[in-house]
Amino acid sequence: MRHEHSSISAGINPPVFYPAAALIAAFVIFTISVPDTAGALFGSAQAWIIDTFGWFYLLAMGLYLGLALIFALSRYGQFKLGPDHSEPEFSYHSWFAMLFSAGMGIGLIFYGVAEPVFHYATPVVGEGNTAEAAKAAMRMTFFHWGLHAWGVYAIVALALAYFSFRHRLPLRISSALYPLIGKRIHGPIGYTVDVFAVFGTMFGIATSLGLGVMQINAGLNYLFDIPTTTSVQLILIACVTGLATISVVLGLDGGIRRLSDLNLWLAIALLLFVVAVGPTLFIFETLGQNIGTYLSSMVDMTFNAYAYTGDESTDGFLGGWTLFYWAWFIAWSPFVGMFIARISRGRTIREFILGVIFVPVGVTFIWLTVFGDTALHGILTNTMPNLVDQVFANSSTSLFHFLDSFPLAGVSSVIATLLVITFFVTSSDSGSLVIDTLTSKDDGESPVKLRIFWALAEGLVASALVLAGGSNVLSALQAASLTSALPFAVILLAVGFGLLKALKMEALKRDSLQHLATIPGNVTRHSPHYAENWQNRLQTLVASPEWQEIAVMLDKTIEPAMRAVAEELEKQALDVSINREHDRCYLRVHHGNDPDFIYGVRARAYASHTFNLKTLADNETLDTPHHYRAEVFLREGGQQYNIAGYNQAQVIEDMLDHYEKHLHFLHVINS
Repeated sequence: MRHEHSSISAGINPPVFYPAAALIAAFVIFTISVPDTAGALFGSAQAWIIDTFGWFYLLAMGLYLGLALIFALSRYGQFKLGPDHSEPEFSYHSWFAMLFSAGMGIGLIFYGVAEPVFHYATPVVGEGNTAEAAKAAMRMTFFHWGLHAWGVYAIVALALAYFSFRHRLPLRISSALYPLIGKRIHGPIGYTVDVFAVFGTMFGIATSLGLGVMQINAGLNYLFDIPTTTSVQLILIACVTGLATISVVLGLDGGIRRLSDLNLWLAIALLLFVVAVGPTLFIFETLGQNIGTYLSSMVDMTFNAYAYTGDESTDGFLGGWTLFYWAWFIAWSPFVGMFIARISRGRTIREFILGVIFVPVGVTFIWLTVFGDTALHGILTNTMPNLVDQVFANSSTSLFHFLDSFPLAGVSSVIATLLVITFFVTSSDSGSLVIDTLTSKDDGESPVKLRIFWALAEGLVASALVLAGGSNVLSALQAASLTSALPFAVILLAVGFGLLKALKMEALKRDSLQHLATIPGNVTRHSPHYAENWQNRLQTLVASPEWQEIAVMLDKTIEPAMRAVAEELEKQALDVSINREHDRCYLRVHHGNDPDFIYGVRARAYASHTFNLKTLADNETLDTPHHYRAEVFLREGGQQYNIAGYNQAQVIEDMLDHYEKHLHFLHVINS
């Protein structure tokens, strides 16, 4: 037991883990001890934030989306989230499935029918229960679930993936502030940012779990007459948290990816069912119109604080809908952003942002049109005459009353309940994995018991919010999201600015590299003995070296060349280090606060050339013949050219060529 305890302690990052765990524990104890007082406190905090900082949430969300589109559509979009030679780990299908499931699955299930009906019956401006109100209801619903939500997710995910995979910083929110505060990300400032990220993530997930358990309870009540009570909801939280814990133990590929795929297929099945049995032509007609209406009014809606027409009704609308959503998405952004970052290594920034924003948004718009417009069509044509009253009576049951209007209602309701459960589990286990990453050390995977701890903590926080809300759980969930998201909204602006600064520096480096000679291997052609050794060079080009030949080159040519250069650099009072590993050797020149210079050579295996005669002969005895290349890599990643056959002088000249480019880059960024 002593060994188990020490292994857990060794895996955590104490400056983040203990403060975050203490804050969450204090919240749970306080809320469970005095739920009525906690509920009243949440309500007061919500009212104060809406009155004081509502404008800030609106402005910040507009800035997040604008920055994301700038990164995608500018020249920065060509940079990879990882070294230049990296490739994506997941297929498009699995990537999109995990994006959608982690992003907002429970919310869409909960509000897909309810929100359009709410806006149709009680619009923020204008008369309700009309055809124009139906159009405005879908426009507002699209606004709340559209580009802005995924814009904030994209900013956080992009910053995490860029600094972690390309600059080898820890996969934490604090790493995104490196361009602004430097190595202080490993001090109190960075730790505080990560604690806020853990706290916000916990409440964002708890909000989703609260919504999910309300709808699961409603589905079980509809199917099996199980009562809708706080006790039942707490039992459901315990059950689904147990399932999420099992998924967390299985890990990203074993549990979360498979559940995400299951989510996607269940969602598609329910979607196609409604399209088939609902007003199919009306759905297709309204989809394009909804998108056009949304895009044409998006800028106005983004910054509309109803300042000129503000009254209690508009303030209530903002707090209950727009600001709640914005705060919920901001609170969720560390969770969703880190999860998206972990599954997006190797993609370009342009591919990443366009995929993260437009693919899930496109699916979301289809979902909202199918369910929202079908509900509005039923109300307008009087085929669902009681739906408005049913939604206002209990929004968590709206989906089941909606499905009750179609054939096979029992089957579709079972699918809907299973879908909510799988979304619930996916959100919980993904969130546990993210919080675990934030609170763990950088070197290696954290203990399984630590992941279990955070999965259970999410269930406790969700239970505390359900207790504090009592009969009005939704209000408690909204207040928790608004409160926890406020400090992190400020941090995200700094994250976006830091990312912009880092990408500008990367672009400057690209420019400086192109300013000088760009043809690798020019050392051979510039050699005074070129006329004598061109035959040797040709032989090297078509040869298929084996591993042993490259290993000897690393030992006898590459490392001595680096040590010779290091000795000269050290005479210039520069800090130089050389690392020799099994398949590579690299030199690092430290430049203080400026980026270090790295020049390395690594052995890489490839299938042998079919035109090589030696390979054809070897095919008789080798199933898969390979040859090796001695490829150069820099700080940015592999350069994909081969220096096998170079002598020591040529390696040194190639190394100095790259160092000259690096010095030019430092000159550009400091001038």
